[in-house]
Amino acid sequence: MKKACVIGYPIAHSRSPLIHNHWLNTYGIKGIYEKCPVEPEKLGEFLRNLATNGYVGCNVTIPHKETAINFVQNIDSIVTKTGSLNTIYTENNTIKATSTDGEGFYQNLVTSLAGLNLNGKNVLILGAGGSARAVIERLLRAGVANIHIINRTQARSEELALLFGPKVIASLPLNLPSLMQTMDLLINTTSQGMQGQPELEIDLTPLPATAVVADLIYVPLKTKLLLAAEARGLKAVGGLGMLLHQAVVGFEKWFGVKPVVTDELYRLIARDIDPSFR
Repeated sequence: MKKACVIGYPIAHSRSPLIHNHWLNTYGIKGIYEKCPVEPEKLGEFLRNLATNGYVGCNVTIPHKETAINFVQNIDSIVTKTGSLNTIYTENNTIKATSTDGEGFYQNLVTSLAGLNLNGKNVLILGAGGSARAVIERLLRAGVANIHIINRTQARSEELALLFGPKVIASLPLNLPSLMQTMDLLINTTSQGMQGQPELEIDLTPLPATAVVADLIYVPLKTKLLLAAEARGLKAVGGLGMLLHQAVVGFEKWFGVKPVVTDELYRLIARDIDPSFR
């Protein structure tokens, strides 16, 4: 029986076991996916003994997504560029890693909005953390024209602009209203609007009527930002689909089947987040 897990500290909140065990059941695969709380000082030991302990791989979440790189023998170009990983797998007795957050965001966007073409589009990203890095890397591969970053700490925005090149621009918060007038896609990668966090206070009025608003947050399922976008008649994409789509790559590497993100799976996780979801 193949085993995989998600590691973090704390880890009780993770919904990854619900996703992967649903797929194991759906495809009739004998396997199990577990939660493993791993303290930061024990991360290296856990990863070195991953195969010995019977695991074919694991997902990695906070606070290990950056430090885990030090214990992986082979990282891909996405991890190199973004500086973080979320998926570890063993191949030919070698521990390898990738980051699927950017791909999860992209697949959620294009499956939620049929016919969406990001080539040549103007993008505005709020936030300059690890999630922003993952999204930027994937959007650049999708051919966007430019990406403006607005962050409370200007130095963080400038760091990403330097890392990713001329298409990525560190913009000042005071320029937000004027910038929005020419944007095709606005993305919130901050924690503002998440349950228990301050709301993201932003006026979407300047956005064009054709703009798309996306939020990486999935608790709540619809943030105040998304509700405001819908109220304006804009297309809005929540973060739960990203969580589901980012899980596809790991499952395929561990269990040998490429799973499909279905409405049934979406409803299962959505009801776990909000029991009133229908």
